[in-house]
Amino acid sequence: MSGFFILSIILAYFVVLLIISRVTSRGAENDAFFTGNRNSKWYLVSFGMIGASLSGVTFISIPGLVGGSGFSYMQIVIGYMLGYAIISFVLLPLYYKLNLTSIYSYLGGRYGPKTHKVGAGFFLISRILGASVRLFLVADILDYFVLSSYGIPFEVSVLVTLLLIYVYTYRGGIKTIVWTDTLQTLFMLIALVVSVVLITQSIGGIDEATVGLKSLGMTDWFVTDNPKDSNYILKGILGGLFITVGMTGLDQDMMQKNLTCRNEKEAKKNMMWFSIILFGVNFVFLMLGGLLFLYAQENPDILSSIQGMDLDKQTDRLFPLIALEGGLGTMIGITFLLGLVAAAYSSADSALTALTTSTSVDLFKVDTWEDKAKAERVRKYIHIGMTGILFVVILLANALKEQDVINTLFVLAGYTYGPLLGLFFFGIITKRKVNDNLTWIVCLIVPVIIFVFKTYEGVWFDGYKSGHEILGVNGLLCYLGLWAFSEKQAKLVAD
Repeated sequence: MSGFFILSIILAYFVVLLIISRVTSRGAENDAFFTGNRNSKWYLVSFGMIGASLSGVTFISIPGLVGGSGFSYMQIVIGYMLGYAIISFVLLPLYYKLNLTSIYSYLGGRYGPKTHKVGAGFFLISRILGASVRLFLVADILDYFVLSSYGIPFEVSVLVTLLLIYVYTYRGGIKTIVWTDTLQTLFMLIALVVSVVLITQSIGGIDEATVGLKSLGMTDWFVTDNPKDSNYILKGILGGLFITVGMTGLDQDMMQKNLTCRNEKEAKKNMMWFSIILFGVNFVFLMLGGLLFLYAQENPDILSSIQGMDLDKQTDRLFPLIALEGGLGTMIGITFLLGLVAAAYSSADSALTALTTSTSVDLFKVDTWEDKAKAERVRKYIHIGMTGILFVVILLANALKEQDVINTLFVLAGYTYGPLLGLFFFGIITKRKVNDNLTWIVCLIVPVIIFVFKTYEGVWFDGYKSGHEILGVNGLLCYLGLWAFSEKQAKLVAD
């Protein structure tokens, strides 16, 4: 497949997004940008959230994980389901009751203005890192397979991509995102299904593929042998639960879409259907990963077609390698490209919108300004600024490349979303009062403790390796720290 053909597909895709943006952003002001006027159809939000949740990282990295850990990722997915239930029945009712635009406004009401900014700050750091790494992964793939052959610098391709995302989000914001994410999820799922069907056929059919996967031990879900392993079953399930509550329920990016639904009932319905569909989609992604490794084993010449390709170290490039140069035909190449771009940009565009919303509402409080025209201008300037920040961080990610991107994201989340877990659930579960000037100290100290623990855990605990459950430990330590600095409400009132 020629590079020119690939670029033409991507360009055509963006033209479609720009058309959708123009239609959906007519007459849009800050209310439409931040909340979509709270008039979104729940089923559109639910479907579109699939693409935003998976992102280009999942599209590339989850299939690549199968070679090393089989289907054990499904342990985390089971934890996801539990986490979505907590979001549906604990967090969403709270957000709708308070009629929040930014979910971090809750922290301001519960603790005070400084904690409000601390919570928003942790989200901004988390989402900037996450969105940048996700976009970097896609940009790296396109650069490796297409753009470098044309002499187009990596920096130029990233800048053009971000500018295109900015153009179709700067007016309509979340109102546009609900519709573009729906389209992008559709493309991603089509790409997933077509890829599975074509690769299965090339291997010899479903029966041959099933036998091959079982012979490689790739179909085992649960790791029960050694509790010290990082992917032990209990760690996987708890890790999935904490990841979901932290990275979805306490994330302005994901919750902003839910808060565009008409009411709490529709938002719950959206979340529950979304979790069921996402469970199946993750399983199919793992199936795809197993099929890719089977295909690579039966066609070793594919890997040798690219000099320096090391399957053990570059699993993120296995899917694009087979789709674009694996001899399976043009159809799988086209669907892969559309799916990759759709998955990546459905995550990036909503992240850019959420970053703009949180900065505008949590830090500048433009939603309270009487001068609506000035508030809209400031929001647009912030949107430009966030685009520039993402550009810089992506270039840093390129300078410090990591191969296993999805685990890198979760490691980062273990540090940045943990304090949010502690802040929100301390506020929800207890009625104790914490000095607003002290919460930031707890939120900074706890991640340092977690870092030290992870550095020396193997030495201290005879080879123990923590998994994604460390996010919950982070949140628990933050909770305990807040408790240590807190007093009963009644005592403070008496004083």
